Amino acid sequence: MRLSLVLAAAALAGSSLIATVHAQEQVNLTWQMWGDENDTALFTSLADLVTAEYPNITVTPQFSGWTDYWTRLPVLASSGQIADLVAMQSMRMPSFYSILEPLNSYMEADGLDTAEFESSIIAGLGHDGTQYALPYDVGPWLVYYNRDKFAAAGLEEPALDWTFDDFKSAADALTEGGNYGYAVQAFDFIAGPVALGAEYFNDSNQFDITNAGYVDAVTKFSDLVSVDKASPVFASGTGAITGSGRFAAGSAAMYIDGPWVLLQTKDSVDFDIGVAPLPRGEGESRFITAGSGWGIAAASQHKEEAYKALKVLTGPKAAEILASAGRALPGRLAEQTYWYDVAAKDVAGTRETLQYMFEHSTPFRLNEYWNEFENLVTQYMPLALNGDSTTEEVLANIQSQLPM
Repeated sequence: MRLSLVLAAAALAGSSLIATVHAQEQVNLTWQMWGDENDTALFTSLADLVTAEYPNITVTPQFSGWTDYWTRLPVLASSGQIADLVAMQSMRMPSFYSILEPLNSYMEADGLDTAEFESSIIAGLGHDGTQYALPYDVGPWLVYYNRDKFAAAGLEEPALDWTFDDFKSAADALTEGGNYGYAVQAFDFIAGPVALGAEYFNDSNQFDITNAGYVDAVTKFSDLVSVDKASPVFASGTGAITGSGRFAAGSAAMYIDGPWVLLQTKDSVDFDIGVAPLPRGEGESRFITAGSGWGIAAASQHKEEAYKALKVLTGPKAAEILASAGRALPGRLAEQTYWYDVAAKDVAGTRETLQYMFEHSTPFRLNEYWNEFENLVTQYMPLALNGDSTTEEVLANIQSQLPM
């Protein structure tokens, strides 16, 4: 009897030892994202947070340039070489959700409270009610403006609910000689019309960019270029002068971009800048937001460990680090204050503008052909801006090239 108890105890101890060894098995996760060597130290510090909390897990970042990242991602996924942790942008989720592991069951078991994140980016990193990534940043498109030029022209600075007529009036007044009131960019013809109340999808979530409301809204922006001459025609391609470039040079008083470039923009100018919401139409203000996060590859062999890492990488401390570096306006609400204190320091109206825009955000409607649509807008809108075609003709041409 005693012998059997001894043997049983030994067996139990042995199994516990095996379990302990198994639990502490070292796992190295790869982490695939866009960036360059300048990002290495920052994101390595986030990876170190994972190992500090889970000593048996290490995370190795792998960087690609922005364009290369999206070109390589489907190739890596189909060849089985995709990383365990995968960076994902909300605007590309409809095209890539199938390569990611659904997170709902992990989140439910873990008790993750999504109310800690800005709701629009939680929705943006999901698809058909399933969560595929957790966010690290978020932001709406907003107007950057040169406060010195507004003051010199005797113009009032933009109100939170300023209208398109206000925007147009300012752009016209600030256009003189070789200087423009506004520098248009391709995405303005998407974010801008939505802010005016237009829709580019029908009720079936298919593109309908020839509807009267969208055509009218796009025409308002294109006329600023082709009729009012308040903005130069935007150009794409290597070496093109961007809206941000014209703004930094002082030759354009306004341009549209997201909070992700605020620190870079502030550091590139020698004048006082401010930010304002996109102008509204006749109705209430409304804005689309986007952002990025990280998910788990469906092909990962270490999904449980990857989820543990994901929780740390999108957790409060990681958000604080990214925000304090000015790298991202956190998707986490409580940590956004660190970004305001660093990136938005001395930039008029930033906190008020973004809080107003989040309060008036509308779902960013996307489908699997979204990136094709964006590319077609970039390719064809200059024809309307330089007068070779009407805005209505350009939109009809783009519509004809989109899948039904």
